[in-house]
Amino acid sequence: MTVTIHQLLQAVENLRGVAVRTPMLTSEAFNEQIGRQVWLKAENQQRTGSFKFRGAYNALALVSAPDRSRGVICASSGNHAAALALAARHFGVPAIVVVPKDLPAAKRQATEALGARIVTYDRLSGRRDALVHQIAHRHGLTIVPSANHPNVIAGAGTVGWEMLQEAPDLAALLVPVGGGGLAAGTALAASGHDPSLQVFGVEPALADDTHRSLRVGQLISIPPPATIADGLGHSEPARIPFEINQRLLADVVTVPEEAISEAMAHLYRHFRLVVEPSGAVAFAGLLQALKRLPDGPVGVVVSGGNVDWNTYRTQLDIAITRMESPPHAAAVLH
Repeated sequence: MTVTIHQLLQAVENLRGVAVRTPMLTSEAFNEQIGRQVWLKAENQQRTGSFKFRGAYNALALVSAPDRSRGVICASSGNHAAALALAARHFGVPAIVVVPKDLPAAKRQATEALGARIVTYDRLSGRRDALVHQIAHRHGLTIVPSANHPNVIAGAGTVGWEMLQEAPDLAALLVPVGGGGLAAGTALAASGHDPSLQVFGVEPALADDTHRSLRVGQLISIPPPATIADGLGHSEPARIPFEINQRLLADVVTVPEEAISEAMAHLYRHFRLVVEPSGAVAFAGLLQALKRLPDGPVGVVVSGGNVDWNTYRTQLDIAITRMESPPHAAAVLH
């Protein structure tokens, strides 16, 4: 099973007037410091605070009305849950979301406020997917995966499509990788625009399941990762996105935890963006892999901004202290 350019363009039409066409941001001061034109796609300003609304809404729009009316269910680390809850509210159907017990409070509260019923599982020992299928079977619900579905991937791919409408001369594009749906959709959009455009996935080094899987050419699992980028803490890539990413991604860059928190600080300092750790990962990849990128303008997907205030403040304090310490100061941007 794959995803086509036709499906992506259909998603563009399905989302027109529903999803926010989020801004493309640049900073002349930052561009001068790194010697490169950089464009950020601010999906932290999307409905529900992340790109996930695009895929969730597109998937629901393409479910038959009788099936949709019985309700929908998903498993999520947080952002997809809120996205599906809002999409379900738009269509007037019930939603159940299966989330980890340690879900950040901001993400849980946002999902509850949208009317979804929440079911929790243990991230370390729970059989999440089995639980989702059990509940779906019991209530006749349609499962809307966070990544492993063509219509979800096509919806996510509208991020890349919009970027290339506004910055058609990009030489490289960096996108975070969790389940892989956003990376796959973005790579698909890029391949339809210009096959020479290189798309790089970026993962936390502690959650490098896609990086490892691509290196061996097949899906592999890792233990549940403990990364601050909770939205990217997958143990195994989703199958359909992986098949696309295997064909279309130029590479996957991995970044350490400290680079993620520093990226959050840079995004606030240079762009005044409040970004969750997962949303800052692609920018961290830009800073780490700049010399590996082809010459020319670079696009970076800032995928989400749903972060607890205490987490955000703590990560920025840690990052700024590290960045301003004398041994580190010469190696980072200010």
